[in-house]
Amino acid sequence: MRPNHLRAVLEAGQPAFGTMIQELTSTVVPILLANAGYDFAFIDMEHGPFSLESATELIRTLRLSGLTPLVRVPDSQYHLIARILDAGAEGFMVPRVESRKQVEYIVSCAKYPPVGKRGCSIAKGHNDFQKAELYEFTQTMNRENLVILQIERKEAVDHIDEILSVPGVDAALIGPKDLALSLGRPEDFNDPETQAAMHKVLESGLRHGRHVGLHTPQIATLLEWHKKGMNLLTWSTDIDMLRSASENGLNQLKVGVKA
Repeated sequence: MRPNHLRAVLEAGQPAFGTMIQELTSTVVPILLANAGYDFAFIDMEHGPFSLESATELIRTLRLSGLTPLVRVPDSQYHLIARILDAGAEGFMVPRVESRKQVEYIVSCAKYPPVGKRGCSIAKGHNDFQKAELYEFTQTMNRENLVILQIERKEAVDHIDEILSVPGVDAALIGPKDLALSLGRPEDFNDPETQAAMHKVLESGLRHGRHVGLHTPQIATLLEWHKKGMNLLTWSTDIDMLRSASENGLNQLKVGVKA
């Protein structure tokens, strides 16, 4: 049973660097991310094309590459959470959370009894297909796996203390685009209402001992919020990386040809 690298980084008070795999199913992607020095990667099963099988292949390669595999599940349902944890994900993120009752259910799906209601099958991807003693295994998984809530609704911000005080929650990650939509504000980190909402989430997270983060392709924004206390730093996606690299390279090539 391996320790959760991302949990160790966060609990040491250090920034953790990650990204989101949103489209590419090739297992080369996790290897490239590991070579680049990332700590973790989300596999996006909310907006991405991944089946359980294709997500599992990425999870296995992330584990073998030394990264912490996380999954953004499409919804807060038991089978969507438990199966990706069985596959070897060392944490998951649920989008669109809005209430304490919903979060209590999410935690119960992720934790083995007596804390939660997750069913147990030990020799699976989450234990690298090895046997283990039942109680030791379940207690270790309850401790090591990360429960991350994506805060992207006005309702979540309005009830953030109730939500983040639920035992078993480890982190909150702000989804800025959906949050702006929910607030009826433009997609602008400098918008006063958006800023106030983000500060409220951060302050609540720190007050309740939760790790807080942000997902954006804007490096300056990530650095700004890191200085304020965010350590779960999720930059860009595979799509954005490929788009920006291809556009920048081609533009430089065209300028050189014309010179």
